[in-house]
Amino acid sequence: MNKKKMIRLTALVGVATATGVVAVANQAHAATTTTTETTNQTTNASVESTQAAVDAAQSAFDTAQTSVDNAQANVTSASNNVTSASATLSSAIANKEVATSENIASATSAVSSQAVVVASASQAVSEQAGVVSAAASVQASALSAAEATLTSDQSTAANNLSAAESAASSASAAVSSDQAAVDNAQAAVASAQAIVEVQSSDVINMSAAYITALKNYLANPSSAKAAALQEVAKGADYVKELQQKFKSDASLDVVVDPSDPTVQEALSVYAVNLINHLRNQYGLTTAFGASANANVAALDFVKKYYDYENWNIFGTTVSDGQGHNKNGLDAYAVQLNTSIAEDAGSGLTTWVNGKATMATTTLHNLLYAVYSDIATMLFDDGGTNNWSHAQSIFEDGTILGTDGFNNVYLGVAFDKYGYAHYELYNATEGNRLGNNAYSLDVQTAAQPLLTNAQATLASAKASLQRMTTNLMVAKAAVVAAQDQLAALENSSASDSAAVTAARTQLESAKTSYQTALATYQQKEAALEKANDELANVQASLEAAQATLATAKAKLAELEETVANLTNADQLLAAAQAAYEQAVANLTVATGNLEAAQVDLAKAEAQLALAEEAVEQAEARAEIATQVDQQLNGSNANDRQSAGQDATSLKTNGRALTATVATASAANPKRGADQGRLPQTGADNQEASAMALVGLGMLGMATGLYGYKKKKLTK
Repeated sequence: MNKKKMIRLTALVGVATATGVVAVANQAHAATTTTTETTNQTTNASVESTQAAVDAAQSAFDTAQTSVDNAQANVTSASNNVTSASATLSSAIANKEVATSENIASATSAVSSQAVVVASASQAVSEQAGVVSAAASVQASALSAAEATLTSDQSTAANNLSAAESAASSASAAVSSDQAAVDNAQAAVASAQAIVEVQSSDVINMSAAYITALKNYLANPSSAKAAALQEVAKGADYVKELQQKFKSDASLDVVVDPSDPTVQEALSVYAVNLINHLRNQYGLTTAFGASANANVAALDFVKKYYDYENWNIFGTTVSDGQGHNKNGLDAYAVQLNTSIAEDAGSGLTTWVNGKATMATTTLHNLLYAVYSDIATMLFDDGGTNNWSHAQSIFEDGTILGTDGFNNVYLGVAFDKYGYAHYELYNATEGNRLGNNAYSLDVQTAAQPLLTNAQATLASAKASLQRMTTNLMVAKAAVVAAQDQLAALENSSASDSAAVTAARTQLESAKTSYQTALATYQQKEAALEKANDELANVQASLEAAQATLATAKAKLAELEETVANLTNADQLLAAAQAAYEQAVANLTVATGNLEAAQVDLAKAEAQLALAEEAVEQAEARAEIATQVDQQLNGSNANDRQSAGQDATSLKTNGRALTATVATASAANPKRGADQGRLPQTGADNQEASAMALVGLGMLGMATGLYGYKKKKLTK
């Protein structure tokens, strides 16, 4: 407690003591006692309330202190950022100072020089890698040569022993093979000549009655006309009769591929000639044609819509045939942009006990199939077919009632089941199906087969002649070797010439062995040398690679230097901006710290005021206690001194009045109240005592205000 407060408290105690004297003289003690107890209760309540204010002020002070600590940390962080930005700025300024055109040019030149070093090192690595590769090749070559020499030396003797016999055997096999080729070629020539004969001799003739009946039926079909047509056509019996007339020649019994272009050509020309001969008999002047393009289209269509789709047109038994692939025909007509009609025949297939069996694909069978199919279409096409196949052969301008067949070309193809397909196309300039047309002359049509067969025969004969000569030479070599072997086996042991020759051969063999051994050793030494060279160049390669790595690192360092110099202005501007931002952040943090410090000072002042209020409340409580004790202790004395002189009492009264006047001088309001107080008697004394208590409260309030003001302006 400071000196000022001690003085104030002493004065208050003095006042309280004077009040006790007045109370002793007062006859209304009971009323005074009640007032004192009330004052004590009020004072105690004030102490408790003031203590709560102290606790609240302490909490506010702690919060303000935390804010100050946080603000101080922010200031420290901002200060560090300013320091870092300042260092960056200094570095940027330094780069800016040295980022002259001369320094940049110098650094760029250093980069270029280092790039040359790197390129040189890279070239050295590449060259050394080439040396390594070459050395490895030498190593492999040396090893391969050594192994090859050893293998050759080991196998030479065995190879020489069987060479003559192998040559003779090979020549004999070649002669046999070429002889077979000659035989086949001769058969092909005979087949081609036979086709010419077949084309010339095989024709189909129709009776006048058949032609008349067919025309009548096609003009206006009816069951009666169909029966009449069937009567004159003679059906299957006449077909069999025609089949027996087909010219059979052993030269045609050669196996061929029906999709071979030359075979397709022969078949289509053969079929068209048969059909055109029939059309002439029928009285038509327009003819069907045959071409390579039509054959290609026919083969493509059959493969795509019958072979690939496994579409068996007649089936493998009598009842499981699928018929024509009408969807395929429509699709292919769209693809070629033309009209297409299809006739089909049994072709190579024969029926035995209700099951289909495909015959061997020889030229004879193929030609016979075409001949037989056309005969069947003419004379055995009644029933469900309604003579539609015959109609397709003889109609002019339409086929089966469909227009657009004014230039018909026929293509022939066989499917994988052996059935024959006769595709009728309307050829135009757009679809080009009539291009690459075949000659319908019999001799000309068979000529490609004949020419090919003759060329094959000539080549086979020449090869046979060469192989025969080789065989004769090989056989002569075998005979010579056998004679030499027999002579050696039959020579006498005493024959000095033979012994000498044998010894010479032995020495020669020894020499050859030594030579081979020396060669092998040389190869082995070369291999070891190559291994050593490989190790050396590999070491050089590693050194060159290390040099290259160092050069690349130096190049990267120089490139970074050039980048820093070239971008000095940008780096300086960025560093300056960062520095200014850091300073601005520091200013904000410092302002926040000062504000927090002001809040802390306010909280500290509030805490001090609250603590002072507690002390004063405790002092008031102490004064109240003393006053109560004074009043209780002087009760008995009051009765004994009731007759004290009025002069002494008035003196005390004047002292009290003076004290009140002194207090009132400091408080105008209390002075105004003083003017209304009684000045004599017991009332005057009681009022003066209460006035002193009020004066003490006023004095404490004045002191607290002054302390508070002092702390705020500190």
